[in-house]
Amino acid sequence: MTMNFFRGVMGGQPAGPQPTGAETIHKLCDRVASSTLLEDRRDAVRALKSLSKKYRLEVGTQAMEHLVHILQTDRSDSEILGYALDTLYNIICNDEEEEQDESEDENAQKQEEDLGVLFTDKFLGDSENVTLLLTLLEEFDFHVRWPGVKLLTALLKNQCNQVQGVILVSPMGVSRLMDLLADSREVIRNDGLLLLQQLTKGNAAIQKIVAFENAFERLLDIITEEGSSDGGIVVEDCLLLLVNLLRNNSSNQNFFKEGSYIQRMKPWFEVGDDNSGWSAQKVTNLHLMLQLVRVMVSPVNSPGATSSCQKSMYQCGLLQQLCTILMATGVPADILTETINTVSEVIRGSQINQDYFASVNAPSNPPRPAIVVLLMSMVNERQPFVLRCAVLYCFQCFLYKNQKGQGEIVATLLPSTIDANSISAGQLLCGGLFSADSLSNWCAAVALAHALQDNLTQKEQLLRVQLATSLGKPPVSLLQQCTNILSQGDKIDRRGSKVQTRVGLLMLLCTWISNCPIAVTHFLHNQENVPFLTGQISENLGEDERLVQGLCALLLGICIYYNDNSLENYTKEKLKQLIEKRIGKENFVEKLGFVTKHELYSRAAQKPQPVFPSPEQMLFDHEFTKLVKELEGVITKAVHKTSEEEKKEEEVKKTLEQHDSIVIQYKDLIRDQDTQIQELREQVSTLSLNSEQMHNQIIQQQSQIQQHKDQYNILKLKLGKDSQGLSSSQGEGAHVNGLHSEELSQLREEVEELRRQHALQHTQLSDKDSLINTLRCGAAAAAQTAEGGAGGSDNTELLGEVESLRSRVQAQCAEISQLQTERQELIRRAEAVSSAPASSSESSTDTVKVSELESRLAAQTTETERLKEECRGLREGHAGLEQQLASAQSTVAIEQTEKTKLQQEVQESKKEQDDLLMLLADQDQKILNLKQRLRDLGETIDEDEDELDTRDQFGEDDDDDDEEDEENND
Repeated sequence: MTMNFFRGVMGGQPAGPQPTGAETIHKLCDRVASSTLLEDRRDAVRALKSLSKKYRLEVGTQAMEHLVHILQTDRSDSEILGYALDTLYNIICNDEEEEQDESEDENAQKQEEDLGVLFTDKFLGDSENVTLLLTLLEEFDFHVRWPGVKLLTALLKNQCNQVQGVILVSPMGVSRLMDLLADSREVIRNDGLLLLQQLTKGNAAIQKIVAFENAFERLLDIITEEGSSDGGIVVEDCLLLLVNLLRNNSSNQNFFKEGSYIQRMKPWFEVGDDNSGWSAQKVTNLHLMLQLVRVMVSPVNSPGATSSCQKSMYQCGLLQQLCTILMATGVPADILTETINTVSEVIRGSQINQDYFASVNAPSNPPRPAIVVLLMSMVNERQPFVLRCAVLYCFQCFLYKNQKGQGEIVATLLPSTIDANSISAGQLLCGGLFSADSLSNWCAAVALAHALQDNLTQKEQLLRVQLATSLGKPPVSLLQQCTNILSQGDKIDRRGSKVQTRVGLLMLLCTWISNCPIAVTHFLHNQENVPFLTGQISENLGEDERLVQGLCALLLGICIYYNDNSLENYTKEKLKQLIEKRIGKENFVEKLGFVTKHELYSRAAQKPQPVFPSPEQMLFDHEFTKLVKELEGVITKAVHKTSEEEKKEEEVKKTLEQHDSIVIQYKDLIRDQDTQIQELREQVSTLSLNSEQMHNQIIQQQSQIQQHKDQYNILKLKLGKDSQGLSSSQGEGAHVNGLHSEELSQLREEVEELRRQHALQHTQLSDKDSLINTLRCGAAAAAQTAEGGAGGSDNTELLGEVESLRSRVQAQCAEISQLQTERQELIRRAEAVSSAPASSSESSTDTVKVSELESRLAAQTTETERLKEECRGLREGHAGLEQQLASAQSTVAIEQTEKTKLQQEVQESKKEQDDLLMLLADQDQKILNLKQRLRDLGETIDEDEDELDTRDQFGEDDDDDDEEDEENND
C-alpha cells in the first residue's frame, strides 16, 4: 500500500489530473506525522528530501516542524535521521550550485538567499533545536554526523551571531565540534574545518575556547600530514582557521607563541632551488602562511606582544628563511610581494631584526645588500606597482625607530663615503628623486623622509649633501635641488602627474626642516623660496592644485614656527607680515586646513602600510599624516600671534623657565635633604639595633657569670665536706691498720728529702752564724773608730745594717726551729710507719680500704686543683666582662647623645622644609597667576603640565607627612 502511494506521488501515471508539488508535499507531511510504522515515515522523509531542492519553499514551509520532530523522536534509526538532516540542509543552505541561464538576474539569487535566512530564523526560533543538533553530532554513524555538520555550517553562514551564542552557552558545545578534527573519515574532518571557520568568525570567546581545546596542535599536525605548502585544499582550510583564531586576539597570539608553535612554522617556507611550476594551490597556501606570520607581528597588535613574536621569529630562524625567499629566483610575483610585506613587519621596530636585515646580501656577483636590490626595484618603473609599494613599506619598516639604520642610509650620500664603483642606497634614492617617473619621485622622497624621521642629527647631516647637476656648473645642495625642481613647473608639466611629484618633494621638505632651525635657515637663505611659496598659496587653482597649496602653506608655516630669527630678512615677524599682506591670514589657514580634509589623507592615516588601488592615488605617507596633525594647530596659532603677544609669551616663558629652574633647585635641595635624613635615620636605627644587641649580650654574660659562681660555690662546699671526711677516714685507717708498703716507701723518700733539706738549712745557718760573728767584729772596730772621731756618719749607717741583719738572723732562727719541729714530726711518723708492716698482713681488707681512700684523696686533690684553675679563669673572665660592660655603657651613652643630636637635626630640617614649602606655595601661586595671564592672552596651557605640577606638590606633602610619622615613631 505504501509503495503504491509513492508510485502515485513520484512518477506513476495515475488516471486523472496530476497533483501539484504543494499537494504532494502536504500528503507526505501528513504521512510523516501520522504513520505509526518507521518504514512509512522513513519513505516519506526520503521523498521530502528528493523534493526539497525543487520545491524548497513548500518543503520548508510545511515540513520543517515534522522534520525536527523526527530528529527528536526517531533517534534510534540513523537512516531516517540522515534523510531529515539532508532535507533541512537543502532548504536552509544557499550555496547549492544550480544551473541558471545567463538571462537570470541577481534578484533570483537574492530571493534564494532570503529563503535561506527565513528558514534559518524559523529553525532557530527554538534554541533547543541547535542543542539537539549538537547532540546528534555525537553519533558516530556517517549518515548522521556528516549531514549534521553540513546543516550546522549552513546555519552559521546565515545567522552566525545567533548560533554562536547558543553554542557558547551549551555545555561542551565547542568540545563536541572540536572532536570532528579527530574523525578518521576525511570528509567529516574536512567539513569540520569549514564548520569551525564559520564558528570562530568574530567571536573572541569561542576563539579562546577552540584554542585551549588544543586546536593549534591538531591543525599544525594536519598541515604537516597533508604536505605543508604542497598540500591541497585541506591545508588552505587549516590556515584560514588559524588566521581566524589569531587575528586581533592577543590571548591566542600569546598562547601560540608560548606554545612554541612559531618554531613549527619555519619548515613551511623551505623552498628549493627549483621554483618553476608552482601550482595555484601552493601559491594560495604559501600566501596564507605568510598572512599568518603577519597576523602575529601586525602593527595593530600591542607593542609588547609584537616585539616578543619578532624576537622568537629571529631566534628560531624564521626571519632568515623569509629573507632566503626574498632573494630567491623564480618565486611568483605575488608570493614575492607578500614575502616583502611579511619581512617588513617582522623587522619593524625590532633593532636586532633590522640589523640582521641590513646584513643580508643578494646572491649576485659581486654580492649586493638586499636593501640596495629592493630599492632598485622600487625606482624601476617597469616593476609591478604592488611590488614597488611593498619595497617602500619594507624600507620604511627598516628605518622605523632605527637611528642606526637612518645614519647608514644618509652616510651613503655624504661626500666622504661615496664609492664610485658601487651602487648605494643613497644614490638610488637620489636617482629616483630626480627621475622622469613621478611614482619613482614620490617613493624616493618618502623613503628619504623616513631616513630623517625624528632624527635631528641626520637632518643636519643631509644639509652637507652636494649634487653635480651638469658639467661645468658648480654643485648644488640636495635641499636646493629639491626646491629648484619644485619651482620649475614647466618641466614638471611635461613629465605628467606633476601633483604626485610635487607632493612627494613637499612632504620631504616639511619632514626635513621641521624641528630643525638650521635646516630652516638653509631653506630661507635661498631668496627664491619664500616668493615661490607665497605665490603658490595665493593663486586660485583647481582641485588637484589645492593640495599642493596646502602643503606649501604647511612648509611656510614650519619656516615660521621653527625660525630662530638668524636671518634678518626672514624673521618670524616679517614672514607673518608677508603672509598678511600677500595671502591673508584667514586664506592661509584655510589652505593649510585643506590637507587634512583630503580623502587620501584619511586613508593614509589609517595604517602604516602604503596600500593604494592605483598609482595616481599614491599621495600621502602614514608618518607624514602624523606630522601634519602635530603641526597644523601650532602653525595656525603662530600665524595669528602679534609681535606684542610673542614678546609677552617670550617673557612668560622666560619667567616660567626661571621659576622652573628655581623650583628644580629647591626640589633638588629637598631631595638631598630627604636623602640625608633617610641616611641619618638608617644610622640611628643601626646604632639602636647594635645597642640592643650589646645589651642583650651583657645580660647573657651576666647570667652566665652568675651560673658559674653558683656552680663554684656548690663545688667548694662539696669539696670541703669530702676533704674532711677523707682526713678522718685516713687518720683512723693509719691509726688502726697502718699504710701500704708502696705508700711507706714514698713516705721514707719524703723523710730523706726532708733530712737533706734540714742538713742544707743547718749548713746555711752555720754560714750565717759566721757572718754574724764577722759583722760583730766589724761593729766593734767601728765603735773604736767612732770614739776616735774619724767616721761618725758612717757609724750610724753601719748600726742600721747591723740591726737589719739581726732581724734577719732572728727570722732564720725561727725558721730553723720550725723545720726542726717538722723533722721531729716526720721522724715520729717514720717510726710509726716502720712498726706498721708487722700488723698489715693480719687484715688485707683494711689495706684495700686504705687504697680506696688514697685514690679518692688523689682524685679530690686533682679536682680541687682543676676547680682552682677554673675559678681563676672565671675571675679573669668576669673582670673582662666588667670592662666590656663599662665600655658598652659608655657606647650607649654616646649613641644616646648622637640620637638626641640627630633628632634635633631632623627638627631643624623639618623647619627648613616647611619654609621651602611655603616658598614653593608662593611660587606655585605665581605660576597659576602667570598661566591665567596666558589664558587671558589667548594662549593654550597644556593640561598635562598642570597635572604634573599638582602631582609634584601633592607628592611633596605626602613625603612631609611620612617624615612626621617616622619621627613620631622614633
